[in-house]
Amino acid sequence: MVCRKLILILVGVFSAAALAQPLPEAGTHPHEGVASCATSVCHGKVSPDPDSTVWLNEYRVWLRQDYHSRAYRTLQTAQSKAIAAKLGLPAAHTADICLDCHADNVATESRGRRFQISDGVGCEACHGGAGQWLESHAEEGTSHSDNLAAGMYPTEQPLARAKLCLSCHLGTRDKFATHAIMGAGHPRLSFELETFTVNQPAHYEVDADYGQRKPAIGPVNMWLAGLAVSSLEYLRLLQTDLYMQPGMIPELSFYQCHACHHPMDDLRWEPEMAGSALQPGAVRLNDGNLQVLITVLKSLGRSEAGTTYSNVAKLHKASLVDRKSVAASAASLAAGLEPVLSVVTEERYSPETQRQLQRDLLQAASSGDYRHFTSAEQVFMAVETLSIALGEEERHRDQLDALFASVENENQFVPKQFAVLAGKMLERL
Repeated sequence: MVCRKLILILVGVFSAAALAQPLPEAGTHPHEGVASCATSVCHGKVSPDPDSTVWLNEYRVWLRQDYHSRAYRTLQTAQSKAIAAKLGLPAAHTADICLDCHADNVATESRGRRFQISDGVGCEACHGGAGQWLESHAEEGTSHSDNLAAGMYPTEQPLARAKLCLSCHLGTRDKFATHAIMGAGHPRLSFELETFTVNQPAHYEVDADYGQRKPAIGPVNMWLAGLAVSSLEYLRLLQTDLYMQPGMIPELSFYQCHACHHPMDDLRWEPEMAGSALQPGAVRLNDGNLQVLITVLKSLGRSEAGTTYSNVAKLHKASLVDRKSVAASAASLAAGLEPVLSVVTEERYSPETQRQLQRDLLQAASSGDYRHFTSAEQVFMAVETLSIALGEEERHRDQLDALFASVENENQFVPKQFAVLAGKMLERL
């Protein structure tokens, strides 16, 4: 028992350390620019080097295939210009509110000689300012821990990676896609860590050599890290000035978009999971990730499942009172979730446990628990990730394709159709 308590204490410490890690944008190390990594003797080779422990063509992959390299250029499109005009900005490609996520927008004093804001989301936007490790990281005898100590960001750690990605794909108190920005034309933000990782063009290979230098994180653990951190970061944002700003109407981007944005004759309201206290017509907080997390915790036999369920219900009740009550409820819910972060992301899940997770998610979906698009979208990506992890993606290809088609277009999402298709897939497991 003493050992178990010690393990849980240490897990909590590592979890807190991962989430307390300064993001690359906030670090004190100089950002030297993409050009500092792009030569043929560095990461700019035309093709992978078979004699190297890393590919050495990472710059080429980023430039040719990775949408992050095009993020700045997106700000110069007609759509971005229209958004900027509606928001009263002189130009999207010069506005910090846009550059903070579409580029490596570090402070002027942190920009090295070869740094260019027009490079978009480049190497150091994810790996951290290279000013202290650019030359030493390739030297013989330099370890990964040496690089981390010199300012490299630990993207191999699932919780730290989730925090980094979500800093743009969800937002922080300093950079956030508000309802006004989306109303001006910005797409709704959506993110699931493992799915987005897989769909990004890889610039590394998790092989034996990788495992000697860094921990190799499995797809299920990466999925759970993204789910847990996105839930926690959302709750933290509810406590900031973004939500608590004075005015009659709160920041609407914290609410379920599709609870309001559907045809008036499409009557969808029903009592739903932990939000059953809400009456018809009530504006519902976006609890999509939290609802999925509740199912996961329950499936894993975690005692926190029941507490999380009741605390989410309290959060929805608080939303009918005032914003201070929401912030207080969110703080309580976040405090209860923090201890489980590393526990659910660092455990090793057997094929049997993965199948049980998949079954329980589909069972909840077929029962109509995920009636909002945001939660249904997350469930599909989770079910697909579990199928891939189990090596059963092709076996379930027809069912996965059908389930994907039901969430492919948010404007055509039909909750009952999603539930029926989830039930059909469950029958074939």
